[in-house]
Amino acid sequence: MPEFPPILSLLETRVLGTLVEKQRTVPDTYPLSLNALAAGCNQKTSRHPVMEAAEADILLAIDTLKDLGLVYEVSGSRVARFAHNLEKGLGVPTQASALLTVLMLRGPQTAGELRLNCERLHKFADISAVEAFLEELAARPDGALVVELPRLPGARENRWSHLLSGQPASEAPAGGRAAGSAGAEIDELRSRVAALEADVAALRAMVERLRG
Repeated sequence: MPEFPPILSLLETRVLGTLVEKQRTVPDTYPLSLNALAAGCNQKTSRHPVMEAAEADILLAIDTLKDLGLVYEVSGSRVARFAHNLEKGLGVPTQASALLTVLMLRGPQTAGELRLNCERLHKFADISAVEAFLEELAARPDGALVVELPRLPGARENRWSHLLSGQPASEAPAGGRAAGSAGAEIDELRSRVAALEADVAALRAMVERLRG
């Protein structure tokens, strides 16, 4: 049986997310030609990270997504066009697919950021509605599709990440390693000070004996 959720590459999630996004934002041009799909994958706005994917690489990604039943080619056109099958392939409603799409295209985000960035794909009534769908996606018995990330120091809200590329790499807070090394340096300095104080005490004792 195929693994669920499927483990996709960054380009594969970009292709899938772009197809869902363009279906809802520019339906007149959907399904997408390879040229339009490449432009959507490589656009500079609403993408993190920004990439420069070649059409040949996008075609390879499409082949993988076809095998997983997440993308299919539309027949009856002189130019090859591609459409997604995300909702049926993953068994999620349109509200959840909007959240997954924005996470695939923009990376980890808070529930508030997701509500704002999903505005053109699906309008959520409030943040609690976003959180309800995220929690549902995280608790799926056949495999979680999102995960709540540990809160970063100084952050007011936790961020969420999709799991279609596997478990996200743990993100050490900025300066986390520096803070750890600073603590080690302080301990080392304290040890040096203690050793110096012991040397000074020994020298004083020696001076006193010489005086005597």
